[in-house]
Amino acid sequence: MADPRAAADVPGGTNPVDAFGRPLGSLRISLTDQCNLRCRYCMPEAEYAWLPRRDLLTFDEIVRLAEAFVSLGVDRVRLTGGEPLLRAGAADLVRRLADLTGVADLAMTTNGVLLARHAESLRDAGLRRVTVSLDTLRPDRFRTISQRGTHHEVLAGIAAAAAAGLGGMKIDTVVMRGVNDDELVDLLEFGRTVPAEVRFIEYMDVGGATGWSPKLVYTREEILATLAAHYGPIAAPARTGPAPADRFVLPDGSVFGIVSSTTQPFCASCDRSRLTADGIWLRCLYAMSGMDLRTPLRAGAGPAELRDLIAGVWRQRRDRGAEDRLGTRSPDKVFVSLQSLKRDPHLEMHTRGG
Repeated sequence: MADPRAAADVPGGTNPVDAFGRPLGSLRISLTDQCNLRCRYCMPEAEYAWLPRRDLLTFDEIVRLAEAFVSLGVDRVRLTGGEPLLRAGAADLVRRLADLTGVADLAMTTNGVLLARHAESLRDAGLRRVTVSLDTLRPDRFRTISQRGTHHEVLAGIAAAAAAGLGGMKIDTVVMRGVNDDELVDLLEFGRTVPAEVRFIEYMDVGGATGWSPKLVYTREEILATLAAHYGPIAAPARTGPAPADRFVLPDGSVFGIVSSTTQPFCASCDRSRLTADGIWLRCLYAMSGMDLRTPLRAGAGPAELRDLIAGVWRQRRDRGAEDRLGTRSPDKVFVSLQSLKRDPHLEMHTRGG
């Protein structure tokens, strides 16, 4: 069913919908393509091609583009990376985005390594929510997955965010068979203590997942079976809204989520798009290319011109990338080859944002 906001879409209107009736509702803004971890499901290679620093959007440019998107109906903005807290002055940008009329939800996804030193300033600037990536509770396993020894910093960041009062915290865990699939219960129990809602994510073959294999995918159904064996019957409320995670309820009322883009895509309700740190607008996580918004912005395009450009492209959107990938996935071939990644860093997951 199309979103009710679709009724507002008329030529020149402020709430465009795409070819499948999906509104423009959520924007993920990458602040940098740099990251201080090297997670094997995202950045497993030894060397990377980075975006030229001169191409990165300034905070003024990010705000101008955000204003254009918000004027078209975007009401949820999420700051991502790479690792967004590697970008100096991130709290200043948060403050400016929080002041935009129409932004109902301003959040950030972070790996948590630098969160302890920034949690209070982010809260004071107006950040409403934070999602922290945490794939294991075991320091040795964390080092294996992330190729870094900063597990204690991540746990400290989660504690600091909770102490700072950043509400509605979520913990994202990429589940990989034979790697961390034995920690599902432990992670849920840890989430209770934070408190935070844990979301289990199927291992996806997007961007730089050059080590992806279908054998490593621990599916939604397997996650549910594992948890039901421990907790008992799990309820599945009807899916509501465009959120990427389906939410489930344990017998005691505790809630957790599963993002099952690999085996059960949610393309039909997806209203999110991504803006890379250098101003490339991607309408789908699986998109092989996007629209350059930096060039018209720096050429002097005004608010009306930017709105018309964005709205016109969104109305033509037909992306159903995860569904298309489900039908064409090969067990012995990754989505993007290493050679292609070296030629175009925009294909990397750490460039387009989680």
